[in-house]
Amino acid sequence: MNQRLKKRILIGLGVFLALILILIVSLFAFRSRLLDYTINRVVEKVENKYPVDFTIGKAQFTDLTSVVLSDISLVPHGQDTLFRTDSVHASVGFRSLFKGRIVLRRLEVDGGNLTAVKRGDQNNFSFLFRNEAAAQPTDTTASGARNYGELLNRVLETAFDNVPDQVDFSNLSVSYTSTNRTIDIRMPYLTIEDGKIDSKVSVRTDSLINNMLVKGTIDARQYNIKASLYAAENQSIRLPYVQERVGAVVAFDTLHLGLNDKTYRKDRLTVRGSAMVNNLVVNHEKLADENIYVQEGAVNYVVSLGRNLFVVDSLTEVRVNRAKANMYASYNNAGSKIIDLKVKTEALPANDFFESLPVGLFESLEGIRAEGKLQYKMNFHVNMDSVERVVFDSDLDASENFRVVQWGKANIEKLKGPFMHTVYEYGKPVRTFMVGPANPFYSPISQISPYLRNAILTAEDAGFYKHSGFHEEAFRQAIAVNLKKGDFVRGGSTISMQLVKNVFLTRKKTVARKVEEAIIVWLMENLDIVSKNRMFEIYLNIIEWGPDVYGAKDASRFYFGKQPSELNLAESIFLTSIIPSPKRYRSSFDSYGNLRSWKGGYYRLIGGIMARRGLISQEEYDNLQPNVRLYGRARDLIVTAPDAEYEDTTEFELQTIDLLDF
Repeated sequence: MNQRLKKRILIGLGVFLALILILIVSLFAFRSRLLDYTINRVVEKVENKYPVDFTIGKAQFTDLTSVVLSDISLVPHGQDTLFRTDSVHASVGFRSLFKGRIVLRRLEVDGGNLTAVKRGDQNNFSFLFRNEAAAQPTDTTASGARNYGELLNRVLETAFDNVPDQVDFSNLSVSYTSTNRTIDIRMPYLTIEDGKIDSKVSVRTDSLINNMLVKGTIDARQYNIKASLYAAENQSIRLPYVQERVGAVVAFDTLHLGLNDKTYRKDRLTVRGSAMVNNLVVNHEKLADENIYVQEGAVNYVVSLGRNLFVVDSLTEVRVNRAKANMYASYNNAGSKIIDLKVKTEALPANDFFESLPVGLFESLEGIRAEGKLQYKMNFHVNMDSVERVVFDSDLDASENFRVVQWGKANIEKLKGPFMHTVYEYGKPVRTFMVGPANPFYSPISQISPYLRNAILTAEDAGFYKHSGFHEEAFRQAIAVNLKKGDFVRGGSTISMQLVKNVFLTRKKTVARKVEEAIIVWLMENLDIVSKNRMFEIYLNIIEWGPDVYGAKDASRFYFGKQPSELNLAESIFLTSIIPSPKRYRSSFDSYGNLRSWKGGYYRLIGGIMARRGLISQEEYDNLQPNVRLYGRARDLIVTAPDAEYEDTTEFELQTIDLLDF
């Protein structure tokens, strides 16, 4: 290379470096103007999009690529300030300076305050979720029902669209205040960097405080987020307002939440994701007497929300400990309220089923071990405008090799022989007696009047000797009545279910007790632990029939001063009539000891059915009189009229019966 060429290259390189230096000097000389221009564009963009006053008091460089923004506030028109912070530190991309625009890459916010306020119909935050389509009256039906799918879709899009790539909050405060609600959230730190979330959060909802750690990942472009909430300071996390609204307490140690994606088509939002909870504790008097404990519960969900519609897709899988089930649920409120629920499990090991039952929910089944496999299916459908047509099918199937190898608290095999039975009232034991020949008040079934046996079967469970413990139609009718009343007022119990309830369970009307009762009945009937005759015999010897009166022999002596084998038809129907409410036995009589006239209808009903089924002759039915004569302790307690003598009410009673066309 000759000297002339070398000289030209050096001159060119010098000119290039000089131009670069001039450009850099120019950029740094005008970077403040460029920053002001960028800030003005941001403010203009925000204020054009939302009805707010967005203010950034001062913006300046502190070093080569660092910017500080001061006195920042976001104030909706005519409303309280929504957000305010004293300062925000940001990093500027160096290459963006050469492109003539400033890109703030990392934000550090110290002492930010986000304050949501709602007063009546006015608030300072709903504008964030509005769009042009929402401004039109398309998110409500003619009846005013809101499309929650559209609403949730806008919330998700607003939230994900405003997630910064990199942010570092310190001492962030978020609050919500309304006329009847106060929520205060404090975050000592919150960082989002390269899609990773890390935060410590203290949430105060009225008087309840939850301290937790939050870790997770987020991909705003794909609407994907995974977050884990961990209880801090060795305290569980309690859900707020659950006790206030439904009377329940719900707490857990860890909660994992995930949203995989979402789609919004034809006014319907579909979200897919997963959730898992560890050490879940639930307490509600309608569910169980004690705390319900679940070590681990999980769900992979596919949920759709639309106008008057909520659907849990059948692809949804629910897991409680090791037991898994697919679930479908829908609620349609387009005119009539229609509810559908379907549950189905694959054939799963029996031990997995029993060991997965939540602790505290089915106390009598705890400790049970079994071999073989179980599979469960359930179908429920109801139109709330015609609940009497409710559909309910429930089926638990077992493999041929299914057997129980170890019983829990409810050892059904004790029914094979004599056993001690304790009667409970309001959760407290009131009497214990032997169910067996050693008890002088015990009566073998052969020594109990056929009138009484057949009257009870007619009234309580006509299919007892045919079904496998459940009367589906009676249970379906019970569901319809309970839906109408909005409470547990009817149980649809068979004699098998009443036997299990009396021997193994409490009398509390809880969901858990009813399910527990059904499982024990299924085991008793399907494993052929005892015969139907033995079940009925035990039932007749333990049920309540009055004040400290238990069993057929005790009842026949208490009311009529005779043995149960000597009971006639009228006496048997009377004893049958008071089984549902034995403590109200006095209401059946007047002060003279005569059956009240309204009992005639019951006699006509039960006697007529017995006659049609051939359980009594037509002559016995024709001669049936709805009256009995009291003796012994019952007479002393019931008859209060002075110089009382039995009145002949036969004519009146028969006339009353004849008025009933049965």
